[in-house]
Formats: sequence, C-alpha cells, structure tokens
Amino acid sequence: MAMQNTRESILIVDDEDSVRTVLMRQLEELGSECQESASAIEALEKLEARNYSLVISDVRMPGMSGMEFLRRARAQNPETSFIMITGFKDIQVAVDSLRIGACDFITKPFDLNTIRHSVDMALERRNLMIENRRHREKLEAVIRSRTAELHETLREVEASYRITLETMVSALDVREHETGAHSQRVREYAIALAKYLGLKHEGVDQVACGALLHDIGKIGVPDSILLKPGRLTDREWLEMRKHSETGYDILSGIEFLSPAADIVLCHHERWDGMGYPNRLGGADIPLGARIFAVADTVDAITSDRPYRTAKSFEDARDEIRRCSGMQFDPHVADAFLDMPVDTWVGIRDTVNGMHSESGDEGFGIPCQTSATSR
Repeated sequence: MAMQNTRESILIVDDEDSVRTVLMRQLEELGSECQESASAIEALEKLEARNYSLVISDVRMPGMSGMEFLRRARAQNPETSFIMITGFKDIQVAVDSLRIGACDFITKPFDLNTIRHSVDMALERRNLMIENRRHREKLEAVIRSRTAELHETLREVEASYRITLETMVSALDVREHETGAHSQRVREYAIALAKYLGLKHEGVDQVACGALLHDIGKIGVPDSILLKPGRLTDREWLEMRKHSETGYDILSGIEFLSPAADIVLCHHERWDGMGYPNRLGGADIPLGARIFAVADTVDAITSDRPYRTAKSFEDARDEIRRCSGMQFDPHVADAFLDMPVDTWVGIRDTVNGMHSESGDEGFGIPCQTSATSR
C-alpha cells in the first residue's frame, strides 16, 4: 500500500528516543517529512508554530499524558490526524482515544506494514476532512452570493412596488382632491411625529408606509360616490367607509407592506371609540394609526378648501389641543404640540416645493382628511 501523499508532515511524540528514531526512519523512507518531540508540552509548542498533517503520539509519557495531549492538540488543530501508540494492550485506552478524536490506536512492538496502513488511513481521513471543509466553504460562498442576489432582487421588487404604489397614491389624490401632494405631506408629518415619539427605524418605516397608503382602498370606491360634490346618502356613506377594509385587504397580501396594513385599517378610528370600521378606542388602536390621525388633521386644516383658504398651523394646534382625548391620543397630541411650528411649516414647504418642481399642476388644491372627511 502506497502512502497517500509522499510529502505529508508528521510529528512523532514519544519520551523514548529509540521509538522516535525507528518511526522517523521508517516514515522518512516512505517520503514523509518528519519532526520529533520528546514530550507533550514540546509537541504543543510545535503545533502552535505550524500545522502538521499527522501526529503520532505515545499514550504514557511523563508530565502531560498522551490522552491530555490529544484533547488539547485536537482543540488547537482540528484538521490534524492523530494516531496513538502504547506498549500496553488496554482496550479502554483505545476506546477513549478514538472517542477523543484519534484516527487509530496501535500497540508496540509494531511493524512497518502496520504503521504504513495506519498512516495511510489517517492521512486519507484528513484529506477527506479538508476536502469536505473546502466544499462546504465553496457551498457557503455560493449560498452567500445567491442570498445577496436574492436580497438585491427583493429590494428591486420592493422598490418597484413602492414606485407603483406611490404613483397610484398620487393618482388617487389627484382623482379625489386634484392634487398629488396630500398623502406625501401626511407621510412626512407622520414621520416627524413618530421620530419625536421615539419610534425606531422599523416603526418609523411602518408609520410612513401606512400614512402614504392610508387611502389606497379608495381605488375600490365608485367615482359616483368618491367624486360626488354634494352630501352622501347613508348608503353611499356606508360604501365610502369600506375603503379602510379594502386598503387593509390590498396591503395585507403584500408581505413587506403587511405591517402597515393595520394602520390603513384603523386610520379612521378615534381615541374615544367613535370611529370606524371597528369602533376601536384608546390603546386598542395601533400607535401608527393614532400618529396618522394627528398628521392627517394637520394637513386638512392647513390645506386650501373650495369653501376656504388654508388655515395656519396655530389653528391646527388649537384643533389638536381641543380634540385631545376625544379624536386623538393625548400622548400623540402632546407630542405634536411640543414640536415647534417651524418644523411643520418646513415639512409642508419642502413637500410642496418638490411637487411644484415635478410639474404637479394640481398641487395646492384641497385635500380631504379626517378633520373633514366623508
């Protein structure tokens, strides 16, 4: 039987000079590169300095035993193979050495054929271990690459969804209010409030998405109702109210938008339980929907109406303060009142400016919100 690799490095550990000399001579004649150590401590130092393909170690040595050496060396060099040798035929020692991680256990005196076979098997095991490790690393690299590609694809899909939905929202705003800026203003107001209230990245993103898409369900409302200039009948009003549930159904079916679906469902609920569709009250209303309610009312008050021009943010502050504890969560209302008026003016002017630059000719025309919504 030929050696698996004629230049494998082997460390021979034995406190007997004669044993080391015999093993080194026999293995070097077979083409291996051999080094020796007279103690386990010295062998551990050599294992720290370089990697060996194989270690052949005596079990019984003064100082550190071969079994303790095997435990420590295996932990230090997991891809190195080990063969344990002893002059005592102790089955339990053999079993223990194999359990700790030795490839083989042979007894003295031994002949060349026994050594050759044991070394070949140990080196073959090591080579297979290394091959498996390299295969695993390649597989993991492929998985990482494919995962990165998948994440990029998902980001592109999400971006496409967002662009499509934002375009749809703008179209709905123009359809109902003759402006594409209402939902964007409400989103920015809601983001500012969410951050002031201490929401972190994921929570802010959910509030932003829910605020932007709050009226997405109106895509299912007939124009005869949505665009009716006069007062709605009771039956028409019931139909209009369905838009919250329709929006929820749309978003809950899209995984990355589903966290915002509850905000869309509850954006007409009131703190006092007098809202719709489920007459939720207080903390039963999702925080994002409570934040939206304030942001939406602010935009309703500070936007132009067919029957009046836009009121000031001071007027909006008075309305939020008056309705705190009834329409609005007092905690959210207080957060709005704590923030400087200049913050809200800056947000409105920034969004309006962006829409003016984009050529939205209907910008600035009335936006209907919860303060006056049908």
